[in-house]
This record gives sequence, structure tokens and C-alpha cells, in this order.
Amino acid sequence: MGEFREHLNLEVTPVSPDRFEILAITAGEANGWEFPAEVLRESLPLWEGVNCFVDHSLNARSVRDIAGVLRETRWDEHASGVRAELTAFGPSAKVLSEIGRQVLEASDEPAVRVGFSADVLFRGKSGKVEKILKIYSVDLVYNPARGGIFLRALNQLGIEPLITGENKMQPNKNHNLAGLAQEIGSAQTEPEPVALQGQLAEMREMRSEMGSLLLEGALMNTRLPLNMQQRIRSQFQGRSFDMTELNAALREAHLLLGEYDGARIVQGPARIEGMIEPGERLQAATDDVFGAPRDKKMTSVSVPRLSGIRELYLSLTGDYDLHGGYFPERAQLAKTADFSGLVKNSLNKLVANTWEEMGKAGYDWWKDVTVQEHFTSLHEITGPLIGTVGDLPSIAEGAAYPELQVGDSPETAAFVKYGGYLPLTLELIDRDETRKLRSYARELASAGMRKISRLVAEIFTKNGGTGPYLADGSLLFNNTAVTTAGGHANLDTLALTHTNWDLVGSKVYNQPMLIKQAATFYGTGPRMAVNPKYIMVGRSLQKAAMEICAGSLVREPSYAYDNVLKGSAVPVVVPEWTDLNDWAAACDPRVAPAIFVGERFGLMPEIFIAGDEHSPAVFSNDEHRLKVRHYLAVWVNDFRPLFKCNVA
Repeated sequence: MGEFREHLNLEVTPVSPDRFEILAITAGEANGWEFPAEVLRESLPLWEGVNCFVDHSLNARSVRDIAGVLRETRWDEHASGVRAELTAFGPSAKVLSEIGRQVLEASDEPAVRVGFSADVLFRGKSGKVEKILKIYSVDLVYNPARGGIFLRALNQLGIEPLITGENKMQPNKNHNLAGLAQEIGSAQTEPEPVALQGQLAEMREMRSEMGSLLLEGALMNTRLPLNMQQRIRSQFQGRSFDMTELNAALREAHLLLGEYDGARIVQGPARIEGMIEPGERLQAATDDVFGAPRDKKMTSVSVPRLSGIRELYLSLTGDYDLHGGYFPERAQLAKTADFSGLVKNSLNKLVANTWEEMGKAGYDWWKDVTVQEHFTSLHEITGPLIGTVGDLPSIAEGAAYPELQVGDSPETAAFVKYGGYLPLTLELIDRDETRKLRSYARELASAGMRKISRLVAEIFTKNGGTGPYLADGSLLFNNTAVTTAGGHANLDTLALTHTNWDLVGSKVYNQPMLIKQAATFYGTGPRMAVNPKYIMVGRSLQKAAMEICAGSLVREPSYAYDNVLKGSAVPVVVPEWTDLNDWAAACDPRVAPAIFVGERFGLMPEIFIAGDEHSPAVFSNDEHRLKVRHYLAVWVNDFRPLFKCNVA
């Protein structure tokens, strides 16, 4: 989506020799853009007080060219457009009035085509105008692109009020062609004075001439085939009609032509680039320099190839002396995007790409055993573990209902900000070290992924392999009975074997659900009844875990037998674990969540670049700074779905 500026032609009806009524713009297509009625209606206040000049100009306007000003703007529901009064004003007012008079007095089509055209700034996307931002001027021009037809006004015919008996005909300065046709069609059947008959005959002739001019002007600006134009001409020629009726016929013809042509089109790998903005092309070229994936809409767009970061920097800033500033007079590319923003966008894409590749390599193992949750603020996180109702007691007839004991075990966590910056020096830019900068982004992505991996892995290795302290005051992993305060019964010294895996699975399965953290309630809840899904091991135990999970046979020292535990779990290798024998079990977090990873601005680290001419780092250090920021919170919400074996 972008901002565009167009010159749009207008229709004009003179109100007096120095005042004209203008149909400024109507809903429909103009210069390849669709102007919806609701957008035009919203732009109504922008037309009030707009100046009229003689001829368009791309440079500063001259006072000598002022010809008029627009007033009394209003919405014309019938024409679905903006209508206003243009009053001749300024040094070129006489030119405006004289040309209008001569064109309106011409009996045939004027030899020289003149009309009005609007200079409009608007925002649009995909060929449709979304908002009109500014009306620069409404100008009198030669040979306007869409015709700009002058329409005669009723008061220029010189009709004066005539009274015959009780019948009166009053002049009306606001008559349009439709109203004029109705007045003529409803002429009185009584004998009329000769003067009135002559005036009515002149009006009928004028109506016929203007109808022909309107018809030919509308057909001239359409792209319809000649045979379709002739059909519409025969439909309207020689009779009175309203512009709404003509516009409807033209729209119907365009729809019919579109349906006919659409059936003949052979779809292929066409490349549509007409609506691509300069900033989007620059971003695509920058993505190519860094080897980052383009935006989806830019995949097949052809853009100039940049040699490296040096060419991009110099073309955008004009800073050939490497002063760290912006010099528009020397910049080869328009200031549609800034250097830092383009580089930042491409590097963030590289981060996302590297993040995905590292996940495929196994560094996103933590996603299997954790719940990832987004938060909308950096407040301290409270993760309540709501207890279950142990049992519903029976109630005697007429007896009161007892209170059900339901408690909670709130765990808390705080967000931690991780980050730093890498220098993007002017020397690096001058040496065109694009590959080095590309490596920066990949390293930042790797650091972010490894950070989460380490934070989750440390839950199992803190405090000598017993984990962090929980809200009940005990370490995450302990072998104290769950019927006592702080007892978790989720720690053992069993080696990883088929038999011990099944034993650990039964211990997790039999963990009691929380009822209330209070005496007489510890460990009295119903069984959790969830088997662990993941065997978490270091690299040294990967083969043993895979044999348990996927092997068809169990090989003991003296014999082998069928592996009935095949498929009972998924092995997960934790890169940060260095102990050769320790292992752990974890339930599916979708069924029994235990570990949570909270993020504020996304799981991936964010990249920012500070480096315009006002940046202190550019001034004092000759460097753009590549900053990475990562907000994370990792905590354990429940001990029951986890089990740890610290093997001696």
C-alpha cells in the first residue's frame, strides 16, 4: 500500500459568467484506479477552498496562474460524486471565464478540447483508492485525459419569467439536464406565447446537442470495442437520458467484456509488478544481498542486483566520504526507505531462517517438554496450579452441603532481558563485508535458540541435579514421600534400562493430584494417571534411549526377548547435559504441563539497528549498532509430570 498522485478530469456546469458548477469527481475508475463512493464522500471537506490554476505544473505554482477557487462543496447522491462551485478569481480569472463562455456558445464540438483536471494525492492498494489525502488544485488544461466536458447552464439561455393567466414558469439556476428534460416533457398543452415557444424549442435543441456531446465524450474515454460503442450509441442517440442511465450501461458493457475476455485468458506464470512500491523493491534487493528470504509478494519480482552493503549504503545516503550523514543531493536512490531499516528487516529474516534451521538440527528439543506462552506485559508471572476435588461426599436428606477442599500452589517467575550489540562500522561498510554482517545475524539467532535450550536444561541440573526451589520450599526433585509437606517423590538413582524406564513410568503415573497444601491433604488426591512421553538424556545415552523406544528386541547378557515397550516414549537429547548417566522423564505438556517458557516480544530475539546521522555512535564511533534483545521467563509450574534419575 502506498501514496499516489493523479490528475483527474472534472465535469463543469457554469452558474454565471464568473461562476461554474463542477462535478469534481465521481465514483468509478480513473487512470487505472477505482475510486469508491465512500472514499469520495469522506474526502468532501478537502475540496473546500481548493484553488484553480491555468495548466498543470510539477514545479512551484505561480500567482499569475491563479484562475479561481472552489466553494460550496457538497455530495451529489444522484451522480455519486463531489459537486462544488468554482468562482473565477485571480490574474487568470479572465482566461477561465472567456474559455468557458466560448466553449459553451459553440454550436458544434469545440475545435480545441479544454477541460478541468484535479491534482489529487491519495493512498491506495491493488488498484483501489483507500483514502484521499490532499487535493492540490483543480486546473484548466488543454486536452484533458478523460474529456472534461463543459455543460450549459439554464440561466445562460436568457429565459425570463413569463406569466400567462395563472400559469407561471420561473427561472431556476440549478437546473441540470435531467430536470430540464422533465420540464420540457411536462410542457403545458395550452397555447403558449411565441416567445416561450421559441425558448422551449431552443432548450430542446440544446438538450439534444448536449446529450450527443455527453454520449460521445463518455464513449471516447472508454476502452470498449467499436461494435459495443456503436450499440450503446444507438441505444441513447436521439433521445433524452440521464447520466446515471448512461453510466449504468457503460458498466454493464465493461462487465460483459470482462467475462468474455476472462474465458479466453490462458493462465500462466505471469509477473505482475505494476503495484510494487520503490521501498518494496529496495527491501527485496537488500534481502538478496544478505541471502534472506524475500516477502511472499516479492518472490517473482525482478529487481536490480546490488553488489553488496557498500553500494546500498552509498546509494541511499550519498555519504561517499563516510561522514555518517545523509546527503540527498548525492544519493542515487530516493529516500523511500532508510539504510538501517532495510538492513534490520533483512537481518531479522535471517534470524528467523536460522532459527528454523537450528530447530531442525535438534536445538528446539525444549518445545517438546514445555508450554510456550505469550504475555502482554513484563509484570511478574504467577503460574497457579489449581487443585482437584478429591471426592464428592454423600449428603443426607435435608443436611447442609459441606465445603469442598480445593487449594492451589502458585509458582512465580520474572522476565529477564538478555541482549547486547554488535558494531556495524563504517570501515566494515567501506570494505563491503556483507558476508560478515550476514554471519552476525546467524550468530544472534543461534545465541537466542541456545539461550532457551540452556535455561530449560538447567531446570534439571541446578543444585546438583535436584532443580530449583518451588513455592512449597522444597527442591523440584526429591525422594520425600508426597504425603508430607514438600514431598515430591520424583527423584531416584536408577540407571536407564527397559525395566527401570517402566518403573519410572509407573511412579509418574501414580503421582497424586493436588487437593490442598495442608496437613491431612498432602498426597491424598486421585492418581494423575498419565504416563511420561519423553526420555530426556545426554548424548551419551542416546543409543540406549532409542533402543528402549524403537528397538524390536531387548538384549540381556544371556538372552533376548520382544521389546513390549517399543513406542512407549520419544527420546529427547539435551545438548547442554554433560553427565554420562543421568536421565529424566517428562509427560506430554499438552496433557500434564510442568515447564513453561514465557515470551514478551516473541520466542526469537529481536534485532534493532541504531545508525542515522543523529546517532551518537555514528558521530563518536563511526559505527551503526546492531542490537539484539530477548525477553524470557522460564519456570516450573508442577513437579508431578517430571522425574529425574541421578545415576552415580
